[in-house]
Amino acid sequence: MNDEDQEERVDSSAPNPAAVPEPASVADSHPQQASTRQPVHSSNPPTGTMSAERLAMKALEARLLGGERKLRRREVAAGAGLSLLSARKLWRALGFPNFGDEDVAFTERDQAALSTVVDLVRSGKLTEEAAISVTRSIGQMTDRMVVWQIEALVEDMVHEQGVTDAVARKRLVNELPALVDALEEVLVYSWRRQLNAGVQRLAVRAEAGLQASEEGREGDEDDAPLPLARAVGFADLVSYTSLSRRMNEKTLARLVQRFENKCAEIISVGGGRLVKTVGDEVLYIAETPAAGAEISLALAQAFTEDEILPEARVAMVWGRILSRLGDIYGPTVNLAARLTTLADPGTVLVDSMTASALDHDERFVLEPQPPENVRGFGEIRPVRLGRGLGKGLVLD
Repeated sequence: MNDEDQEERVDSSAPNPAAVPEPASVADSHPQQASTRQPVHSSNPPTGTMSAERLAMKALEARLLGGERKLRRREVAAGAGLSLLSARKLWRALGFPNFGDEDVAFTERDQAALSTVVDLVRSGKLTEEAAISVTRSIGQMTDRMVVWQIEALVEDMVHEQGVTDAVARKRLVNELPALVDALEEVLVYSWRRQLNAGVQRLAVRAEAGLQASEEGREGDEDDAPLPLARAVGFADLVSYTSLSRRMNEKTLARLVQRFENKCAEIISVGGGRLVKTVGDEVLYIAETPAAGAEISLALAQAFTEDEILPEARVAMVWGRILSRLGDIYGPTVNLAARLTTLADPGTVLVDSMTASALDHDERFVLEPQPPENVRGFGEIRPVRLGRGLGKGLVLD
């Protein structure tokens, strides 16, 4: 038994498919020899006639995977010119589960996708580390996306067709074929638009943002080494925990969806980006202090006026951040989170440096608040942000 076979035997029974990848190189050039045996399916063929549901599922799977599963993992790795360890590193980055040596789990499209990533490394367009990171981003984002889409379709069928949740989930297999091409087309369209916008935000305008953030800074701040200047905001629903305990499943789902939809709409109209939602809280960023302030005031007002959702505490800080893995990090983020807990329901708080950046803008009113001791920051001087001249964000 060679070292690779021994490693494979140990790892194939591991309970966590997202374990840290082995140190094998993605671009290594010692592929395993493809097996010459005919593929053997891991399950016995069904006897008798397949049910309509089973036939529909097989047809959908073949369409989504690009054909019938005919290849084992070693055959796919060899076809892409990789060792099995290197192939598994990429599959783990995509979020795939472990498969055994005899599992017939892959199609020719799997091999083509693997070859595409490997070619980027071998041609020098990406380093191995960058290829793994980009691949992981695709796996994680598409996983969340398809869960969201499936739940939205199931919920719609329950509401429109008057069926139970369980029946809707079964019917989804028959409904999806008519939607696949359209969803794929919109996905690619959106990715291209988002990539263009991301390049503008994170590359073209990054230096201008840093220059704009210099005012009032001495250069020794905790966030000084970080590469991006952003307005970072949090909005936190008041009394969400106690409300959720009194709600049934459907009511809670509607509340969460209403909260996320309203946040996403306001943030996008304001030119910001919704970084993530966690339960009753949303994290967002904007490129300028004024844009962050407009979004923050609009969120506070929207939840105050909403007849279903509770009020929200909102805070916003203008500073520097690190953007990684689709999330943001740094003292600016932490301070915004701390200020959120200090805000009264329906109000927006900023720190003194953010207030200085907004001081001469007539669209905003700034009311200094008593000093507060904030964990990790010591004494800070929060400032309440209010509406000045102008209409603020206008939602169509």
